[in-house]
Amino acid sequence: MMNTYDKENRQFRVLSALGIIFVVAGHLGFNAFDLGGLFPYYSFHVFIFLFVSGYFYRDEAEENIFRYIRRKFLTLLVPYFLWNLFYGIMAQILHLAGFSFGEGLSFRTLFISPFTDGHQFLYNFPAWFVPALFLIEVINVLARKALGFLHLKNEWLIFTVCLILGMITVQLAIGGHVWGLYKFPGRILFMMPGYQMGRIYREKLERYDTLADGIYFLIVISVQVLLSVVCAGLAFSAVWVTGFANGPVVPYLTVMTGIAFWLRIARLISALPSFSNVFIFIGRHTYAVMMHHVAIFTLLNGLFYLCGQFTGLCSAFDRELYRSDIGYVYPVGGTEAGKWIYLAAGIAVPLLMDRVCKRLITQPDR
Repeated sequence: MMNTYDKENRQFRVLSALGIIFVVAGHLGFNAFDLGGLFPYYSFHVFIFLFVSGYFYRDEAEENIFRYIRRKFLTLLVPYFLWNLFYGIMAQILHLAGFSFGEGLSFRTLFISPFTDGHQFLYNFPAWFVPALFLIEVINVLARKALGFLHLKNEWLIFTVCLILGMITVQLAIGGHVWGLYKFPGRILFMMPGYQMGRIYREKLERYDTLADGIYFLIVISVQVLLSVVCAGLAFSAVWVTGFANGPVVPYLTVMTGIAFWLRIARLISALPSFSNVFIFIGRHTYAVMMHHVAIFTLLNGLFYLCGQFTGLCSAFDRELYRSDIGYVYPVGGTEAGKWIYLAAGIAVPLLMDRVCKRLITQPDR
């Protein structure tokens, strides 16, 4: 495992890959990796990316805040807005073909909704996370700069304040007070502790993360089993700030246990070079998978639709749901196993798209 910035951190690449696999599987309702419901994806998977982002935050960013924000804008928001326009145009074209989901093109859906909602065109709705992460990165660096001026910059203090604000947000959400436009700041406040968990782990805890694997997993799994037995469901919605069935503390506990479990799994995988290379490749391109996998599901549905139109296969394909429900998944073969096809396509095709796009952009003039 590497803790330096000049070499790739294989463990965290693998962790990022696992996180995006859980996101894709979650959007399929495919629970192949939740260990029999012990670690529900929606109890931690969004926070994996916050944790990783916080882990790689550098104090040097505070030396030139404007350069840092500009870099984040170029790497996070510019591609997001370009793809948002692409999927907005695609939604309008598919409306003409009878598809009912996706809003119309407007200044709001192109530039405002990405921050307040993120589900404006639906084909790229998982990328709601990108503008939210950008805002969290900006708030983090500005707050740290201000605390530095006041000589109050302390990792435990920052984490504690963020955690308190996050738990207050959860409590308000339980009471029905985080709705409408309030979901915009609520989403940020709820997610901010995940980013600071990455900082705390790197700066304060990683050096002590030396327990033997057996003892480590015994502790984490025991805590998770206890939570699962005592609590009324562990899943929640980070994007809508809803689904908190157990008060303001348990959601952050499940974030910690979920990340802790898969962080150690990522360490074990990263120690197997030939096996981990696939995960590391996926981990380098999570942005593309997050942006495109739902659109690829729709494309795959289109292939099944055509198959049903021109052959005797796929006779159970539901044409109406195909045009009206972005989450429709055709039960290939009538079993859950067919979702492996969607999962593989939802990961592999975006990786190919990303590779093609980068080659086109970097193609030298002839």
